[in-house]
Amino acid sequence: MKVRHLLFGLLIAANFTAVAQNAPKEVLFTIDNKPFYSDEFSRVYKKNLDLVKDESQKDLNNYLDLYTIYKMKISKANQLGLQNGKQYQEELKNYRSQLAKNYTTDSKVTQELVIEGYNRLQKEVKASHILFLVSEDAAAADTLKVYKRAMDVYNQASKGKNFGDLAIQYSEDPSAKENRGSLGYFTAFRMVYPFESAAFNTPKGSVSKPVRSQFGYHVIKVDDVRDNRGEVSVAHIMTAKPSDGNVELLAKAKNTIDELYKKLQQGEDFETLAKQFSEDKASSSKGGLLNTFSAGQLSSEVFEDVSFGLKNEGDYSKPIETEFGYHIVKLYKKIPMKSFEEMKPEIENRIGKDDRSRLIVKSMNEHLRSKYPVKRNDKVYAAVKKAVTDKVYEADYKLPENLKPFEATLFSIKDKNVSGVEFLNFIKGEQRRAMEIKPVGKLVDTEYENFVNSQLASYNDSQLETDYPEFAAIMNEYRDGLLLFDLMEKEIWEKSKTDTIGLENFYNTHKDNYKWAERYDAVVYSSTSKDAITKARKFLKKKKTTEYIKEQLNTNETVNIMSKTGVFEKGNDVLPKSMQPKVGISNVLNEGNYYYVVQIHEVKPAGYKTLEESRGRVVNDYQQFLEEKWADELRREFTLKVNQDVFAKVKSELK
Repeated sequence: MKVRHLLFGLLIAANFTAVAQNAPKEVLFTIDNKPFYSDEFSRVYKKNLDLVKDESQKDLNNYLDLYTIYKMKISKANQLGLQNGKQYQEELKNYRSQLAKNYTTDSKVTQELVIEGYNRLQKEVKASHILFLVSEDAAAADTLKVYKRAMDVYNQASKGKNFGDLAIQYSEDPSAKENRGSLGYFTAFRMVYPFESAAFNTPKGSVSKPVRSQFGYHVIKVDDVRDNRGEVSVAHIMTAKPSDGNVELLAKAKNTIDELYKKLQQGEDFETLAKQFSEDKASSSKGGLLNTFSAGQLSSEVFEDVSFGLKNEGDYSKPIETEFGYHIVKLYKKIPMKSFEEMKPEIENRIGKDDRSRLIVKSMNEHLRSKYPVKRNDKVYAAVKKAVTDKVYEADYKLPENLKPFEATLFSIKDKNVSGVEFLNFIKGEQRRAMEIKPVGKLVDTEYENFVNSQLASYNDSQLETDYPEFAAIMNEYRDGLLLFDLMEKEIWEKSKTDTIGLENFYNTHKDNYKWAERYDAVVYSSTSKDAITKARKFLKKKKTTEYIKEQLNTNETVNIMSKTGVFEKGNDVLPKSMQPKVGISNVLNEGNYYYVVQIHEVKPAGYKTLEESRGRVVNDYQQFLEEKWADELRREFTLKVNQDVFAKVKSELK
């Protein structure tokens, strides 16, 4: 679909910019007497102005036409009852949950953590640790016992005892026996937050006092600190590993990459070889060039380390192996760390997935308790505490048979009353996870605070549409966007896939849009050596195979001949531009530093593509045709009345 088809769907929801709500609210148009207002139209127009690539769509008359058609589609969706679909309801719920996070977090604390995270990302720390396991919910006595063990080891390390030896002896990290506690280099967001903070706040060569994390206590030794390596721009040539693990094909892939490496050493052009032989389809047409990346961004650590290890622009690596295949990597550019403003959105996203979020949640809880004072009925609370037994530790706690005394309000949040029964049910549900806080009275106190926090968050969430008009507007837009998607699936996309007769008729009517250029079933031989390519041509004349030619002209040390087999359309980069399009063996062709011989088995003339050969494009064009036809049908089905006086006012305000 084109941009305009999505303009009033998911793209609306993608732009999360709060817009002023002070625009005048007047009826701009009606659809079957249902009013639609000028303030919404103006807001959506302003919000999507930068997304529109077609300048004609910025014209308010054209935009109003698109907007009214969009609203007719939504009216049709509601008419068909699509708003009641289970999947629709679930997607809407999930989106609202994601959107609400922007209104239910502490922005001040978040900003402080963003700044801290950015500053730490400037460095990479190499550290080792010794782990002493203890649960977060462990009893105070058990926690103290583990802490004393950690302090004892800390004291030994501080006095100079070998840290690696201590890790082997004391660490409860299973990997310590192998790595002597070493974790290698890491930067911010790679470790749990308390561990990270201790590592970044401990001077190089020093040992930290025991630091508590969700896993237990850590004693940390900082071995080294270095500057972050930033980003890197590289290209690569790849031969892919077979998905089925075929040994013969794997060996062929390894042999090919070794041949290509020899070609590079002979002075051949990296980009040309990548275009001809790299099996990474996403990058081969660009000479193997990849998008820039930073440490930890790729799934292959080996590929990253090799990329960052290249020193000078233009340097290339020896063949390396990853889980995807074999690669030769070429350095284009090293890029320093991005600015704070550039990295801010990424860091905010990381914080949301990191245990730093606990700090934000804690701050938000404090804010909500200030915003919505909680009034507790101490009499009901005392009764609830007595009703909870030690059975919770066995996950066998059951509610009292008589719940009447607990139906009274336990606490209230403004106009919301929460009963003791609700809290008891909360505890019953929580007992499924390990509960280690003792005695049971202390456990109830802890769970009560957790329950109040959850109820405060729930109440705050329920007030978002009332408290934040922009939140309500965005939800309405996303709601409509989902409906439009479901409607388009039903009325256009599915039909274009299943209406085989209609698709075929459309193809036959517009056949001139789907044509092949002339194609050649051929083998292209290339070399930087004229002598080698001349010998290859002589072998071809004698009807020798490609394998035979390579065996005769290539050695373990030198790759003189490369080949590419396939059906190539006229203009393909693999074909030499001076090639004569006729069956047989070409003369030796020279272009730049390369010599070619092309063996053409068949010339396939230009002509019409079959429906199957052009199906993807035909289906896309057919969808557009159906949508335009459907829009006309909607105009006839619904009665549209535009208030031209209000529209004139909108125009003057938006100029």
